[in-house]
Amino acid sequence: MAGGPGTRVLRSILLLILVVVGILTIVPHRGQAPSTSAPLQSARTPPTRPLQIGIAYGNTLIGMDEQDLGNALDDAVSVGAGTIRTDLAWGDVQPDGPDEFQWARFDDVVHAAQARSLRLLLVVAYTPHWARPAGCDSDKCAPADPARFADFARAAAERYASEDVLGWEIWNEQNTPGFWAPKVDPEAYTALLQATSTAIRGVDPSALILLGGLASVDTTDGGMAPGQFLSRICALGGNTAVGAIAYHPYTYPYLASESRRDSTPWGRMNVGRNSLRSVLSRYGTPDLPIWLTEYGAPTSGPGAASDGDPKSISAETTHVTEERQAQIARDVLMTVAQDRHVGALIWYSDRDLGEDTGTNLNFYGLRRSDGTKKPAFSSFKVTVGHLDLGPR
Repeated sequence: MAGGPGTRVLRSILLLILVVVGILTIVPHRGQAPSTSAPLQSARTPPTRPLQIGIAYGNTLIGMDEQDLGNALDDAVSVGAGTIRTDLAWGDVQPDGPDEFQWARFDDVVHAAQARSLRLLLVVAYTPHWARPAGCDSDKCAPADPARFADFARAAAERYASEDVLGWEIWNEQNTPGFWAPKVDPEAYTALLQATSTAIRGVDPSALILLGGLASVDTTDGGMAPGQFLSRICALGGNTAVGAIAYHPYTYPYLASESRRDSTPWGRMNVGRNSLRSVLSRYGTPDLPIWLTEYGAPTSGPGAASDGDPKSISAETTHVTEERQAQIARDVLMTVAQDRHVGALIWYSDRDLGEDTGTNLNFYGLRRSDGTKKPAFSSFKVTVGHLDLGPR
């Protein structure tokens, strides 16, 4: 026999002690911020479904020379990302009219990504001057004719569908007037989405189409909350035109793991009847994955910085310390690895855009504008490696 009753009791006590110690080791105290220097406590277990990890570059890559482009994409490889998100801007390819295409500069981006085995998430968006409605003078104006936009997307698919494109994200933050001018219009966006999805899939029937990344805003000042905007799209059948929903749940100065109530950007994914997940369920597509195609935190700006301490957070907080950015990067990777609804985490961005502190938009990079690395660069890289989230 393996042992008598006394032995079994002793084993039971020892097992109970091990379980309790294990729980205390893994679960942090409520409100405790992860340290960027402490060892990771999560088990080295990859998620049970595909999870894309990437870096978002906005529309910066097309303007770089060969060396800068290579350096920028080398960063994605270095931190363990397998995907890059970049704008495929209509105005860059057809600046002068519908009959001329200027692909050369974007070809360079595609070839540089291929050389590094990086997959492409292409944001098809923005309107050249000749395709805007009368009186609208921004490239963020909704196209006057969605069919023209769909024609451009079809031509892009004909050129790049065979070039290891991971997905096509249709527009960006269209639930804000800053990116869908002159006013937010879910019906007009749905018409553009459906026409564009049909055009791309006419070239590549297996193409992954993403709903353009929804901003986490309230229904004020011309914007529309993401759940409300998505509900209007779904009512028109737009959810059946896509394979995933893109969303931008910026939580700074808080961690993703601290932000799970329904009123927070993170909570708006899964918590409450107006969450993205609840809306998708009501309209018959409960299993559509949610891709976080932008997430990050700025490290400078016009207001005050927060280090995560509640005392450092106020109405004047516009950015975080570099150490807090590193904590945010580490925490979001650990959080998405355990969320079965999330299909991708794309960090925005690789490098700061400049040094003007009049706006925090210049300071989202893993690198400073002079090229030096912030602590978040190492934090992101180490966490991706520890959790085994790299490309497969």
